[in-house]
Amino acid sequence: MSSVAIALGSLLLMLLLIYAGLHVAITLGVLSFIGVWLIRDDVTVAANLLAQAVSDSVASHVFGVVPLFVLTGFLVAHADVGKDAFEVAHQAFRRIRGGLGVATVAANAVFAAITGISIASAAVFTRVAVPQMLRFGYQPRFAVGVVAGSSVLGMLIPPSLLMILYGFLSNQSVGDLFTAGILPGLLLALAYALLILLMAHLRPEMVYLKAPTGQEDDQPLMPMPLGEMLRKLLPVVLLIGSVLGGIYAGLFTATEAGAVGAAMALAVALLRRKLSWRGFWGVLTETGHVTVAVSFLIICANIYTRMLAMSGTPQALVAWMAAAGFGVAVFLLIYILLILLLGTVIDSSSILLIVLPLMLPVAEQFGLNLIWFGVITVVAVEIGLLTPPFGLSAYVVKSTLGNTVPLSLGDIFRGTAPFTLTMLAVLLLLVAFPSLSLALLR
Repeated sequence: MSSVAIALGSLLLMLLLIYAGLHVAITLGVLSFIGVWLIRDDVTVAANLLAQAVSDSVASHVFGVVPLFVLTGFLVAHADVGKDAFEVAHQAFRRIRGGLGVATVAANAVFAAITGISIASAAVFTRVAVPQMLRFGYQPRFAVGVVAGSSVLGMLIPPSLLMILYGFLSNQSVGDLFTAGILPGLLLALAYALLILLMAHLRPEMVYLKAPTGQEDDQPLMPMPLGEMLRKLLPVVLLIGSVLGGIYAGLFTATEAGAVGAAMALAVALLRRKLSWRGFWGVLTETGHVTVAVSFLIICANIYTRMLAMSGTPQALVAWMAAAGFGVAVFLLIYILLILLLGTVIDSSSILLIVLPLMLPVAEQFGLNLIWFGVITVVAVEIGLLTPPFGLSAYVVKSTLGNTVPLSLGDIFRGTAPFTLTMLAVLLLLVAFPSLSLALLR
């Protein structure tokens, strides 16, 4: 059996095992180990390669960016920064029809610029925004759709955990990826806001339980004094300015920015008296769980990448595409469809670790800009958070709601459908116009 046949056979077996429920990291590690063993016909080579992959994958200070930004996200969630951002946005958009939905998108965009974790955004704004939207007469399905849909901004607007992971796998600058994600993230937030406004004016029955009266609601909302608004926004400005401002000004690296963000988030949580010793221990434990899970995935993906390179599969794939007359457009179409398909059953990080080792060499052979390729990869992967049956954001919204709102998972997925289609349209725009991602890097 040829090396390419062994590698392709392992890919098919991998998909079957993952669909059957085996953990992605274990599947990657075991099949890659067996693949190297068969290709080289030497179990010692496979064992040595596995040991080297463990050392090379995470034995670098650069990897410290993962636990630091995860820690920042959990601390910010505990400090109620998302709640404050939502309250200020609510004040700003309260007189617009559909304004509370727009406020949720705006607050999620701000929260994304601090945390970089979509699941955290979904959990926070389910608690904060959904009760308010229900109070002001919104359709429950629309309310949860807005929250789940806008939660994906957490992985696109920097800092982004997925972009950090892509940077490790592609050997690209995390700072450049963060910069490239700004305009696409703002474009997606704007597209969501326009979608909500159009729905509120053209299809109000999808947004409201009763016909709107021309204002956001019939219930009075006490105006918030300017001083209070500034006080609520100050931690947001300080966190975004210190983390992203420091990176873009060249004051420190992405890893150092993670440390600064974690320190600032801890200070905000302590000053607001939102963090007890028990709560702090819980934050550290959650950070450890996420970091270990990501580390295990990266280690197993590293040997998988080496197995594919050893087999020559990427080069064979390029040669096959050239012989078939496939160009860049067909490659991108196949790539995006594969990610969307995997997104129905696998989480975001696992998709990156499965697909990128095979597709990155092909993208390089086609001469594609890997920073732009990373942006469209993250957007495509994030669509999977909203698509059934495995849309993780929908599950987080459902579990956070509990029994307080009588909605099924099907209702939540139907509520996210307009936002999923909007995200797909934005993805096509980013594919057609790479300058939308690369403008700030020039």
